[in-house]
Amino acid sequence: MSVSALHSNVLVLNQHFRAVHVTTVRRAFALLCKSVAEVVHWRDQTLYTYNFESWIEVSQFRDQFEPYDDWIRTVSFEIAVPRIIRLLLYDHLPPQEVKFNRRNIYARDGNRCQYCGGKYPTTELSLDHVVPKSKGGRTTWTNVVCACTSCNNVKAGRTPREASMTLIRPPARPVRNPVIQLKIRHEKYRSWKQFLGEAYWTVELKE
Repeated sequence: MSVSALHSNVLVLNQHFRAVHVTTVRRAFALLCKSVAEVVHWRDQTLYTYNFESWIEVSQFRDQFEPYDDWIRTVSFEIAVPRIIRLLLYDHLPPQEVKFNRRNIYARDGNRCQYCGGKYPTTELSLDHVVPKSKGGRTTWTNVVCACTSCNNVKAGRTPREASMTLIRPPARPVRNPVIQLKIRHEKYRSWKQFLGEAYWTVELKE
């Protein structure tokens, strides 16, 4: 399995073709091997479904796939990494709420310092309380932003006004899962758009 394939994600639908969450490639193949899920493949504006065995067969025709698709090589065959699978016996929808965690805050802010606007890797970013906790600021969507080390040091335990700093935009609770929004911009996940209507943008990512 290539590094790229390992880091891909798979959209999971319930039996009614409604998005429920996003999972890892390993988990997706485990579900396919157990015959509790099938591959959903969007090609030429047409929807196709395959069980694990038929997906292996289809994967032999690489001209039916895109250049950016990921592949897994085994001793005897190659198989395409599915972008979408459907659970055959699951008809529920999970609670649709964007979790307040570090990953989603970074995704909401696009890995940009909300004071200087610079884009940084996560290792060079920290989370800043706009109104410091020492001044009654709470740890909420509307009071926590990404900040680079330099800006965080300058601001210290002050409010932006006290530090003569300005936010590039006020922090807010996202109405859609920000990590999903980042992924769907990538060409290889464009097939997800067929199943991610406005009501399903808040699907939860699973580790």
